[in-house]
Amino acid sequence: MATYPGAMRKWALLAAAILTEVTGTLALRAFQDHSAFLAVVVPGYVLSFVFLANVLRTGMPVGVAYGIWGACGTALTAVLATLIFHDPFTAPIILGIGLIIAGVLLVEFGSHNAAEAPAAGETA
Repeated sequence: MATYPGAMRKWALLAAAILTEVTGTLALRAFQDHSAFLAVVVPGYVLSFVFLANVLRTGMPVGVAYGIWGACGTALTAVLATLIFHDPFTAPIILGIGLIIAGVLLVEFGSHNAAEAPAAGETA
């Protein structure tokens, strides 16, 4: 990972998108018990998409950004829902999260290989 400020900003925006989406999702679950949590659900999702749009403006490929956002959001939501709401966290859930993360890593590595490969008709 590069250490220049643009790369740090890109990853900070992506982390913010993930955290606000997870907050919105957990608030959606809490809304089932307390209607006041609706005040967190909508802003959480709106902010998440605003941050994600800004990640895309930094030049991160949409497949990579969305994949990381989705995978990390899914994993973090599952863990926190277990801790906060006592949702199940079984071996199949753990395996599923691992497969999602593996898929995102393949997309990430594939995007780097595609960016580095010469275009059709060009020589390296």
